Amino acid sequence: MSFPSYNQSKKELEKQRKEYKSQISRLNRLLFAEQKNEKNAFEALKDINKKIEVRNKLINTINLEAKLLANQIKNNERKIDKLNKNLSALKADYADMIYKSYKSKSQQSRTMFLLSSQNFYQAYKRLEYMKQYRSFRKKQGEEIVLQAKVIEKVKDSLVLQKKEKDILILSEEGQKKEIEADKKNQEDLISKIKKKESKYKRDLRKNVKEEKRIAAKIDKLIKAEIAKANRATKKKFKSAPKTTKKNEFILSPEAKILASKFEKNKGNLPWPVEESIITRRYGVQPHPIFPGITINSPGMHFTTSKGSDATAIFDGEVLNVLIGSGKTKNVMVRHGNYITSYNHLENAYVKKGDKIVTGQKIGKIFTDKVKNKTTLIFVLFKNTKRLNPKSWLAKR
Repeated sequence: MSFPSYNQSKKELEKQRKEYKSQISRLNRLLFAEQKNEKNAFEALKDINKKIEVRNKLINTINLEAKLLANQIKNNERKIDKLNKNLSALKADYADMIYKSYKSKSQQSRTMFLLSSQNFYQAYKRLEYMKQYRSFRKKQGEEIVLQAKVIEKVKDSLVLQKKEKDILILSEEGQKKEIEADKKNQEDLISKIKKKESKYKRDLRKNVKEEKRIAAKIDKLIKAEIAKANRATKKKFKSAPKTTKKNEFILSPEAKILASKFEKNKGNLPWPVEESIITRRYGVQPHPIFPGITINSPGMHFTTSKGSDATAIFDGEVLNVLIGSGKTKNVMVRHGNYITSYNHLENAYVKKGDKIVTGQKIGKIFTDKVKNKTTLIFVLFKNTKRLNPKSWLAKR
């Protein structure tokens, strides 16, 4: 393995390891700050599964990092062996050179060597040879010192790498012990859930049905808002197209610019909750507890600490503020032909028609007193089509 490749890979793995440790810290802070009661067994199991998943990723990263270090340690040991052999050869050559110089009786032999020259040119060449010989001896000595320093440097690097590997192994053992404790909790929770499995499944079906009802209601409202906005655009701008694709915004020049800016920021948009973790991804996915059951998530779920606010991910205008189940609110913001939806708010700080900017507080996120969780449901649309927010938000 070459040094640049090793350093690059090591740096990437270190960054990954720190991120997973940071994720575990956030999970402990946001999901395990309070003791879960028996009513929360279902939610607690989802949380513990999430933590085990992240811990396994951390252990895998530590393993890769330790293997990388082990390979580099072997390379450095081979390098030290080769350098030691070179140094021994240099020392042997130098010793032989010194011995021969000593046998030639130094100054007297040099003088006779010059005086025995047949002509001036030969004497000059012999003098030059003697100078070169002295210079070569000096360089040989310097090369021996330099090689010795290189060996010491590689040895120091080797010691550090071995220490680093030992620390990683200890860290891996610590994580494995934590996973064992988590799995024990996991088994206890599974046992509790199995006793009331039918109840949990009934509640799950009820929740899925409610989510579908809310999604259909939002779809209907967006279509109505698009039709309303298009009528206003046609009235204001005579150059606006008279016909357009069904359920698509007719964009004014200003709205086109805003939509273009939104698109250019794809992959770099800020998260709608600064301090949070993703507890549900977008799209169709297997249920985290019950095998064979799938869920279709219209957006991403961000779990955060109690009292947190949702913030706008981009400039725009409030399209509508809806009242959902349990009197929670859903603020919808238009960005040209894109819409961001901030659902599960306790209260909204904005109203329909308000102009907002990136980072502006939209509303306070609702805390479920039964689940003891503060979760924002974030959905992204282009016209009426739902998009995966993960592709648009900045990576963490």
